[in-house]
Amino acid sequence: MMNEFRYSCKSAHQTLQWINEIIHFLTPYSSLINAHVVNFFKDRLWENVDAEWIECLRRESVQNLLLIPSGAVQDQWPTSLKEFILKIRSMVFCQEQADINMALPGLQTISLNTVLAQGMNVKKKHEVEILSAVTNTVANSIRADAILDVGAGQGYLAQVLAFQYQHPVIAIDACSHHGRVTDARAERIKKYYTSQMIKSESGMRSLNVPKTITCRVLSIDTLKTLVETSLIGDDVEQSMLKVENQEDQGKLHWLSDANKKPSIVLAGLHACGDLSVTMLKTFVECKDVKAVVSLGCCYNLLSEEMIKDGESQFGFPMSHAVRSIGLSLGKSARDLACQSAERWRSLDMHAGIHNFELHAFRAAFQMVLSKYYPEIVMSTPSIGRKGKALRRRHQRRSAESQLHLKGSTCHMRHNFPSVVPSESETDGILGSMSEIQTLPGEIPSNERAGCEVIKSDDKLSHFENFCQSGLSHLGIKHSQDINLQGIWKEAEPFAVCQFQFLLLFQTIVIIMLINLIFTV
Repeated sequence: MMNEFRYSCKSAHQTLQWINEIIHFLTPYSSLINAHVVNFFKDRLWENVDAEWIECLRRESVQNLLLIPSGAVQDQWPTSLKEFILKIRSMVFCQEQADINMALPGLQTISLNTVLAQGMNVKKKHEVEILSAVTNTVANSIRADAILDVGAGQGYLAQVLAFQYQHPVIAIDACSHHGRVTDARAERIKKYYTSQMIKSESGMRSLNVPKTITCRVLSIDTLKTLVETSLIGDDVEQSMLKVENQEDQGKLHWLSDANKKPSIVLAGLHACGDLSVTMLKTFVECKDVKAVVSLGCCYNLLSEEMIKDGESQFGFPMSHAVRSIGLSLGKSARDLACQSAERWRSLDMHAGIHNFELHAFRAAFQMVLSKYYPEIVMSTPSIGRKGKALRRRHQRRSAESQLHLKGSTCHMRHNFPSVVPSESETDGILGSMSEIQTLPGEIPSNERAGCEVIKSDDKLSHFENFCQSGLSHLGIKHSQDINLQGIWKEAEPFAVCQFQFLLLFQTIVIIMLINLIFTV
């Protein structure tokens, strides 16, 4: 077996060598990378995978299949399959969790009080606490005059930076509703802090209240204009109130200091798609922006130079080196590249089977559209979150199934999952999870021989419900002429094959993550 080689990005030359190796490796699989899982049955995509691999994986346990995207191999697999996965593993960017205290020595994170944390879930609260502390440290180190929270949403980060850390902040978001929510929320927080100052009798001082700007940031020029606007006192005087406490005056005195060179920090929590790119480019091109603190998201929404032909603004690639190569990813590849191998690895057997059975429903539904409504297929329709609807519809039946299992003589090795993945955890899984969520209470096909609780007829019933819901979403009245039973009979034998194919499919494309990382 091949020795695993580790690439490096310690120099520009090594980085480009790594990228070229990835492109060379991906090229033979372009037909798979650019395919979409909803077309699995229609386009007979399994025929594009080595038959020996499929035959081997057909006999593999679900647990081992779920480990494939993480680069795990089994001794009994064909040599070519093991070498394929190990080659991919060698090209994946190492994603080890950084020690934030090593990166920023002395960083102090302050737990948010209940007023600032209102409306945040546990994950959001954790993110805001960490990122606000990091942004505060960076802003203080460069003596920032103001912080621009780009893609501010409902202003969680902006309000913590303003009220807790006392920085002048401007919250920018494309949605006017978000701006109104931010303003209303900030007013409530201001009242709380005002009452606290009155109770403490420590002396009144003015509070920094984030100013909101509703603007869609589509270009560097737009963001540069917003940076310049933030430096004009008249535009921000409502949020830059004079501080009476002499100790705090330094933070706000900048508005009247014409001789001082301005210093702006761009901050973003989940700056979506091209927005993260625009922030980085603005940092490079605008002398007033001295620092960027950004956590990007939705890399699949990056625009591409090769796809948006003739447009000067694009999100990928950013580097001249990758642009010179002429690399184009495509939407399907970008969607798939956002998958998390760790998320698949964390699924138990039942959750894994549930996810892929629902993908089978969606792919079989595509056959229905192709056969009976070809004009609809041409418009690449979205049918909504049908799996989520099915989950609610069969919740009671699932509970009844679990009660039945307790009295059954057939003992399952695992309990049914009591909680299905949340919307945020399952969105985008294998490119179409935005339309599908797991159905609890079903038994995977490889265990049904020993305990026929969920029968094939029930699968057909679920598929029929899925199709009826999908057609309704598209505004199509269900016709009795549609042979759903025949289509499901044709698709069902390949559902397990689809399960194996899709995991291989994702394993191929997961290395695309590195292409998105190496854009600067």
